[in-house]
Amino acid sequence: MTFRNDVRRGVAILADDLTSAGDGAAPFRQAGHDARILLAPEAGVPRYAAEVSAVDLGSRVLDEEAAALRTWRAARRFAGCELLFKTVDSTLRGHVAAEVRAAWAGSRRQAVVIAPAFPAEGRVTMEGVQYVRGVPVHESDYARDPAHPVRCSDLAVLFPEAVLTGPDRAAELPELIGNGGLIVYSAAADGDLDRLVAAVPCLDGVLWVGSPGLAAALARRCARAPGSAASLPAPARRPLIVVGSTSPASRRQLAKLRAGVEVQGVTVSVDPVQALETLRGLTAPILTLQTPDERHTPQSAHVLARSQATVVQALAEDHTVDALVITGGETAATVLQPLGATGIDLLDEPEPGVVRGTLIGRLPLPVLIKAGGFGDDALLVRLCDLIRRRLDPGAHA
Repeated sequence: MTFRNDVRRGVAILADDLTSAGDGAAPFRQAGHDARILLAPEAGVPRYAAEVSAVDLGSRVLDEEAAALRTWRAARRFAGCELLFKTVDSTLRGHVAAEVRAAWAGSRRQAVVIAPAFPAEGRVTMEGVQYVRGVPVHESDYARDPAHPVRCSDLAVLFPEAVLTGPDRAAELPELIGNGGLIVYSAAADGDLDRLVAAVPCLDGVLWVGSPGLAAALARRCARAPGSAASLPAPARRPLIVVGSTSPASRRQLAKLRAGVEVQGVTVSVDPVQALETLRGLTAPILTLQTPDERHTPQSAHVLARSQATVVQALAEDHTVDALVITGGETAATVLQPLGATGIDLLDEPEPGVVRGTLIGRLPLPVLIKAGGFGDDALLVRLCDLIRRRLDPGAHA
């Protein structure tokens, strides 16, 4: 991946997958900024630049060395932005330490502040240790993630050079940042993250590292008067729900959705032909396409995602479906690539971990993208209801 020209304005969000890009940008959209996710930054970031540009680097699926190099290049490319934010997963999946160090080196920022808490989803940081609903993340379901298992919950182990601090010492942050170095900030509530952001006089001297919780706190600090309203999509006639995440939450959500009388679907195999033929013969107004319930190796997951992408492309191009609801960042990136999408114009964040927008490209479909582990069992039911009706113009920034 190469970048031709520096970007020297606005907010840049560097994400390791598509849902992280959406989660990072959505709070700024809610705060009155135009925001886009960029799916193909090497093909022309300046053309698609917006007030807030969230770049899906796709680095989580790379090996550590390649992920670090891609992140470093992107950080150099966006080093001149007024606010530079590097996402990390709130359960610490992915190449967290390598990517943060690479982003810092590329950004030329004085200091790094790492605050991965996302209190709205039960992900908190206590004395430098990351928890999900009271369990250290390395002892949670995320330790058994087949593609990105979490091995360490302690940020002091991942970053032994870091200074640990928290809301009770927020007044010390300007001095710590002035001294340079890497700072890990513990937070158990949104107010703790607001205190962090409020304590830093100049946001542009810091590489900010965190999850949607920190993104929302920064967006609240940078809130502006709403601009022109985004174009509202027409209600979907026939949405397709694409579930590639094997997280227990996503599978429960799919089971709840498929219990409805208006829903029919199939499970895809390595050969997409049968799934495509079956879906074309169904009559329900909501269609679902899922991978098998069991966890997959990274290799088999990639093959199944490619099969899903083939089916989605065929159904979108012949207008069998007219909107997409996708669960899982890697699934979303794989599915959208054959559609020729170069980005997503963000509309809003209807629920935590969910972003809504319109694809940029030859098929401007409405799309909802949900992070795999987020939401209660009825979330997909609500998202289908949402995409099938017109949004109240007063309901978003």
